[in-house]
Amino acid sequence: MKLIILTQYFPPEIGAPQNRLYELAIRLQQKGIDIQVLTAMPNYPKMEIMDEYKGKFYCFENLNGLNVHRSFIFVSKSKSIIFRLLNYFSFVFSSILFGSFKLKKADILICESPPLFLGISAWFLAKLKGAKFVFNVSDLWPESAEKLGLVTNKTFLKMATVLEEFCYRKSAYITGQTQGICKEIKSRFPNKNVYWLPNGVDEKFFDIEHTRELIDWRKENNFEEKDFLILYAGIVGHAQGLETIIHTAELLKEQNQIKFIILGSGPEKEKLQALKSEKNLNSVFFFDAQPKSRMPSIVNSIDVAVIPLKKLDLFLGAIPSKIFENLAMKKPLLLGVDGEARELFIEKGNAGLFFEPENFIELAEKTLQLYNHRDQTRKLGLNGYNYVLSNFSRNKIANEFFTELKKIVNTNEFNSQS
Repeated sequence: MKLIILTQYFPPEIGAPQNRLYELAIRLQQKGIDIQVLTAMPNYPKMEIMDEYKGKFYCFENLNGLNVHRSFIFVSKSKSIIFRLLNYFSFVFSSILFGSFKLKKADILICESPPLFLGISAWFLAKLKGAKFVFNVSDLWPESAEKLGLVTNKTFLKMATVLEEFCYRKSAYITGQTQGICKEIKSRFPNKNVYWLPNGVDEKFFDIEHTRELIDWRKENNFEEKDFLILYAGIVGHAQGLETIIHTAELLKEQNQIKFIILGSGPEKEKLQALKSEKNLNSVFFFDAQPKSRMPSIVNSIDVAVIPLKKLDLFLGAIPSKIFENLAMKKPLLLGVDGEARELFIEKGNAGLFFEPENFIELAEKTLQLYNHRDQTRKLGLNGYNYVLSNFSRNKIANEFFTELKKIVNTNEFNSQS
């Protein structure tokens, strides 16, 4: 079987889609699938082309056994919609150009969305390479952009919706990262084949006994053993509503041992740092995004993971990827994500405590509950560890998807619509 993965985001960039696609590709290749990856020059999340790729319009590399083609992308730190569109469409055009000449024929082409516009390249290249088009949806776009207020132009939103529906219609098969995404797509396109392809965890990578670069991150950053460290690690963006953490820290500022750590980069970081300074808080610490290799040591050093999102119906089907990594290291959750995530990891997995999204008073209460009851904290972490290993192992996910890919290749049921 021959497979093309088309994605704007891929290692050495760090982030959820990068890790998820890379880990899936590695495991599928181990099963004998011939994989080609077509992606952009690495630039995320700093929106700067990494030094070794600057000035290149195309390059080929072997990344731990994966054949990876990279093509030009325009990047800018500007938040203007014009520059964002230039970012997306520059890769759309360069991926079509270089994909046409550099990629071999394939049986299946999987496209990662968002960005939604990459569906244009995927459809064209799938036809050109004789591949069945699989559209992998990790975020419902443009719906999420509209509800977050990131895009307000009605004409643009209408055009994006037309493109979204085009991608769904033209795909032979649709995969969704959460059950909520799958249900939403199936409700709109009942005749399409939709498959839940969840995120997961590599339990070996987060096994402290086998971690090669284990360091005492707590000591390295001058935290004391008695400090109760609560970690948010990920994109510091609009969707997360991280102001909730700052307001919670203000409520708990008399609790000197409770420390909040915000680790990552993103468009909201400067605003949050200013809010911390305005409130004169000594219990909130900001760190830049770290290489994946250091994350086991960092997570091992903290006590609890806090995972917030804004209070929007849009996020009732969201499952932030950081859930899996923290639970794989027996760290309980303070989960501010309602809906599917709450059902899976709080109600079924009993892996932490839920607080209403953006409700910093409730987050403060739940924080104190874990701080004052350490036995409960450890028990919730162990529950989560057992739950994710049983249900969300990357090996299990890849094995099941491999079976599904064979069905797509071997039957005529999964043909794209014209």
